[in-house]
Amino acid sequence: MENDIKNLPVVRLTENGKGDRNDLVAREFPLTIILNNQELVTLLCSPSNLKYLALGFLSSEGLIKNRDEISKVMVDEKRGVVRVETKKDKDFDHELVFKRFITSGCGRGASFYNAADVREGSAVTSQTNISSREIFSLMKDFQHHSQIFRATGGVHGAALCDNVNILIFADDIGRHNAIDKIFGRCFLEDSIIDNCLIITSGRISSEVLLKVAKRNIPILISKSAPTDLGVKLANDLGITLIGFVRAKRMNIYTNDWRVINNEP
Repeated sequence: MENDIKNLPVVRLTENGKGDRNDLVAREFPLTIILNNQELVTLLCSPSNLKYLALGFLSSEGLIKNRDEISKVMVDEKRGVVRVETKKDKDFDHELVFKRFITSGCGRGASFYNAADVREGSAVTSQTNISSREIFSLMKDFQHHSQIFRATGGVHGAALCDNVNILIFADDIGRHNAIDKIFGRCFLEDSIIDNCLIITSGRISSEVLLKVAKRNIPILISKSAPTDLGVKLANDLGITLIGFVRAKRMNIYTNDWRVINNEP
């Protein structure tokens, strides 16, 4: 946590006047990802779990498929670089690599895909379900999970969960990055996550939905709102999309059959 925050002087103005004090703010850190000596992208992120972020990003973009492909991962925190080497050379589509799509995310997310890339993909067919009571309980736990958010108010959170517990939590100034940190850890640990769900604090736009869809995650939950394209893709790909989970209410935008209402 200490590496992700900075103590800065501010002038606090209130109805009683103004005065000097210190305040904690979230750090913003440029991270360059290099795959087999090919510089791919520089992400603006929080400076923690950089290996997870790099591998999560590369696997989300389809540039690496499984852990066995990797021969070496080198993290240079001082220079802000993660170098990933694979056992076999990768044939990059150079037009794709140099036509980076700047996403709508906090922290200036970037990706190499677009919505058309997965419209023809396989739908998520998992029959898993969750009760409304379990959703509210998980969200309550989630909202108290980030020490950095409580200290600064300046980061997004994401969590991989089963129906009862938060299994992996990550936070970052970018909502995309927080999700990629989770998937990067799962990638390294060869975790089976098909029947898990993702909770995020951020807006569900198309690129967030696509990251989750590529992992065959059936349920995506946010305390915030979706976009129209996010909703359309969730419907097309068989994902249960839930937003505005606050107190004892929620909006289920797609595939509501996975949610069992057991609240009074």
